[in-house]
Amino acid sequence: MKLSKLFYFSVEGETEDWYLQWLSKSINVSQQAKFKVSFNRKIEKDPLSRAKGISVLGKTEIFHIFNRESEEPVHVQQFEATLRRMKEAQSTVLSE
Repeated sequence: MKLSKLFYFSVEGETEDWYLQWLSKSINVSQQAKFKVSFNRKIEKDPLSRAKGISVLGKTEIFHIFNRESEEPVHVQQFEATLRRMKEAQSTVLSE
């Protein structure tokens, strides 16, 4: 019997969520996988909101998946804002 590992994710939209669903199923049916995986996923554009919404004890990693749509100024600004929120999430959660 394989051990299970739990991973936490926030994703920008449905496409990223579908990919994680596919990935976890693919890993779990693979005979070569050393572990079974469980992905705790939430569609949430704000990584800080997701980090604050998870109640766990001890050190926990939360992965945020998002993309930069284009080089248009609005998309660059959204991308940079998300990076800032990720940094805020890391320092906020660590200080609590």
